[in-house]
Amino acid sequence: MPVPLHRKKLSSRGFNQAVLLGEIISQRLEMPLDRHNLRRIRWTEPQIDLAAGDRRANVKGAFAIHDAELVKGCRVLLVDDVLTTGSTVDECGRVLKAAGAIDVAVITVARALI
Repeated sequence: MPVPLHRKKLSSRGFNQAVLLGEIISQRLEMPLDRHNLRRIRWTEPQIDLAAGDRRANVKGAFAIHDAELVKGCRVLLVDDVLTTGSTVDECGRVLKAAGAIDVAVITVARALI
């Protein structure tokens, strides 16, 4: 499951890099890719300019699950392009677990050190 972009960001960029990565991973692992169930429900400032504490606050409440039945009792592999403080994937994981996911693992292409 890719970390979603806000529709405004998706519109300006034209693609979600986490979806593109998720497509490759899902094909290689022969696993389904759920592109739409995890949603970014509000705009967040770009994390790159924020300190660690501000990043957590920035993404708090920014994500929601559309259909909890699709994740209930499942193990979810969350895909993101870059992991810095982990605030975004932590918040996504919290939302997924609250919706009933039994386990959330994260895969990322890069680990940024701040």
